[in-house]
Amino acid sequence: MHTLKNLLARWSGLLWALLKPLGAWGVFAIGGIDAAVLGMPVDAVVAGYVYSHPHRFWVYVLMAAAGSALGSLVMYGIGYSMGDLVLEKRMGKEKFEHMRERFERREFLALMLPAIMPPPFPFKLFALSAAVFEMHLTRFMLAIFTGRVVRFMILSLLVIRFGPEAVNLAANLVRRQLVWMLAAIGLGIIIGVGFWLRGKRKPAAD
Repeated sequence: MHTLKNLLARWSGLLWALLKPLGAWGVFAIGGIDAAVLGMPVDAVVAGYVYSHPHRFWVYVLMAAAGSALGSLVMYGIGYSMGDLVLEKRMGKEKFEHMRERFERREFLALMLPAIMPPPFPFKLFALSAAVFEMHLTRFMLAIFTGRVVRFMILSLLVIRFGPEAVNLAANLVRRQLVWMLAAIGLGIIIGVGFWLRGKRKPAAD
């Protein structure tokens, strides 16, 4: 196990060295690789770029989010083809049914909110579940992109304010306040959508 960890660490280091000179496209590629197969230090990469070029933070946020959404297509393909039985066997019947209910009620939020969470949150499990429950591909990618934009935007603002150590700061904050953060984000989104729908209905009523 120790040897495997060393090999993965070397591979990640080599990949980072190759992609770093690519700038924003390197962020895009690392986001895609992280979402598709290997766990890459995406937050640390984004933080490094933002710290070096704070005026371009929005570019790195969008590119990392886009790469993550595109890379998640691999998880979508795996989940779509593996079927309910395989996922149920891995998760257990109770957790599987709980996940199904969550996606049936609010499939967009059920994927977007996990996409906001930094490691070690098991986001790939939610991406696989979304595919197994046949979430539409467009909504799948949009939910991941939106969640990642929120995640990397928060990270970037923390880096600009506190420096690169904001990566650990954000991770520790999430671990301690995970439930409250999810509740606050979900409530904010629901209120925002409610106001938006209300605004759309008003002209029709007049």
